[in-house]
Amino acid sequence: MAADPVRDRGATTIADRVVAKIASQAAREALDAVPEGGSAPHASVVVHRDVARVSVSLELAYPSDIGRQCGAVRGRVRSRVEGLVGMEVHEVSVLVERLHSPHTRTTTPRGRLS
Repeated sequence: MAADPVRDRGATTIADRVVAKIASQAAREALDAVPEGGSAPHASVVVHRDVARVSVSLELAYPSDIGRQCGAVRGRVRSRVEGLVGMEVHEVSVLVERLHSPHTRTTTPRGRLS
């Protein structure tokens, strides 16, 4: 009787948090930079069998091309998760939590001084 190579391989299960870490790192790689005073991207995932749905929250510098950066994040996250984990990625949602402007980073008080 010949051995069944698929059955002999067993199964590999990758935790959702591992996929989320890979997605977060991929989002960082895709961005021009994390804005000064900003937080690194955070990802959450839902995995069903070998299909992942990813949600990435991030902060961007202002002014910047928001659409281009979000598109780069979607593409990088999809390719890294598919390449490293072997899962299909059907959806990558990007939520821009905050825009960081040089004007809002000043530490000098605003308004009238007495």
